[in-house]
Amino acid sequence: MKRKKINNKLLELPKSIFVRLFKINDTPQKIALGFGLGVFLGIMPGSGPIASLFLASILKVNRASALFGSLLTNTWLSIVTFLLSIKVGAYLMHLDWQGVYNGWILVLKDFHWVNLFKITILKIILPVILGYIIVSFFIGLIAYLIAFATLSFIRHRKALSP
Repeated sequence: MKRKKINNKLLELPKSIFVRLFKINDTPQKIALGFGLGVFLGIMPGSGPIASLFLASILKVNRASALFGSLLTNTWLSIVTFLLSIKVGAYLMHLDWQGVYNGWILVLKDFHWVNLFKITILKIILPVILGYIIVSFFIGLIAYLIAFATLSFIRHRKALSP
């Protein structure tokens, strides 16, 4: 019986956070911008919740939605978008994506900090970083557009109801 209560609470947590996100007393644009920023930073390796709170404060967008977006996508989506980021970065830098991927695997297997500054390593790391920036930007933009449309629709419908 106790285990069932814990499972129910775990299932209710995302729903509760989602509902709270839509009840934030801020403009739909600021909430959606915060959410998109959080998603962007959640996907980018090496950044996350702290970076999203910091940038949300500087940009004066909603910090709660930025934190939620970052936590929603942090780490797991970075892994999913890894190959896509390599392909996008390699394409933009006119490189063979399989060569970049194989080079990246070799760097990870035999990692040494000194090797990061070698020219050949930069040909592997730069496409991945560029790819992550582009992919994260577009996924963050899509998250912003969906959140903005949803928030605007819900608030408009609420305003029309008696």
